[in-house]
Amino acid sequence: MRLVFLGPPGAGKGTQARELAREWGVVHLATGDMLREALAAGTGLGLEAKRYMDRGALVPDEVIIDLMRERLARPDAARGFIVDGFPRTIAQAEALASLLKDSGQALDRVIYFEISEPELLRRLTGRRICRRCQTVYHLISAPPRRPDVCDKCGGELYQREDDSEATVQHRLEVYAQQTAPLLAYYSERGLLVPVAGEGSIEAVRRAIRAVVGA
Repeated sequence: MRLVFLGPPGAGKGTQARELAREWGVVHLATGDMLREALAAGTGLGLEAKRYMDRGALVPDEVIIDLMRERLARPDAARGFIVDGFPRTIAQAEALASLLKDSGQALDRVIYFEISEPELLRRLTGRRICRRCQTVYHLISAPPRRPDVCDKCGGELYQREDDSEATVQHRLEVYAQQTAPLLAYYSERGLLVPVAGEGSIEAVRRAIRAVVGA
């Protein structure tokens, strides 16, 4: 099974990819995790990515694609995979298709998590973090026992600037602009399958299983 999970920030891609990869015995490929692993291991690609990250710049496509090439070459990836949050552009999609073709593979499905903007805003703006111990809460799904107070250390909870409504709204707008061509690209190739991203985690998981026949 070779799948890509696409969807806006807060859609639940990572949660579903981790659990389904474990259930199906395939690897979960998330570019953020791959970058952190390469950095921790001090690989050449990890050090190259670090040069950009230290400057606060985006890691270029070619570095991400090389990381993906290395990861797909490992024996466990031959059993199948779920790619989470990649590709983000047509160039990345074409590069992924080329990598898979070189290894005699191809994508089976691209699952797109459809979710309303109000729900995304609710999920993304609800995060709160303890100033003292950095424990993360969510006002809806994992609230503290007392408002604005950390359960663990009694520290003050705050909202990061990245989680403010204005910032989140901008992130969603950028994502929509960037992803629209990608959805058309996979739709034209008969790979795109939309799945409702709202509802319980288990309901969304059942919907994914249904569309891939698992």
